[in-house]
Amino acid sequence: QVHVVESGGGLVQTGGSLRLSCAYSGTFSGIGSMAWYRQAPEKERELVAMISIDDRTTYSDSAKGRFTISRNNADQVGFLQMNRLIPDDTGLYSCTIEAVIVDLGRTSFPDYWGQGTQVTVSS
Repeated sequence: QVHVVESGGGLVQTGGSLRLSCAYSGTFSGIGSMAWYRQAPEKERELVAMISIDDRTTYSDSAKGRFTISRNNADQVGFLQMNRLIPDDTGLYSCTIEAVIVDLGRTSFPDYWGQGTQVTVSS
């Protein structure tokens, strides 16, 4: 079982910055990819950024050039640095972790989600 907790959200004006954190803990053999998703009111949840096990990054078109995803495996934490924020960035940001679980000789890769942290960008 992996426990995921996001933090760092808040209210910010257009053009401002926020740094979201994703701390994880629990019992696992390793961590694969990590990703941030956004759920805006009356919209489908969308992928904002992802970082792979070998630190390759992927961003949504809206996040490219403004957001940076990173991770520190030793400290079991990931980050999403968000700059030049705009009202369309408003939403609940959730972090998901792909865990590597080895149990009785079998390996699985379950995903774990946090509760999310709210980001609100005012115009």
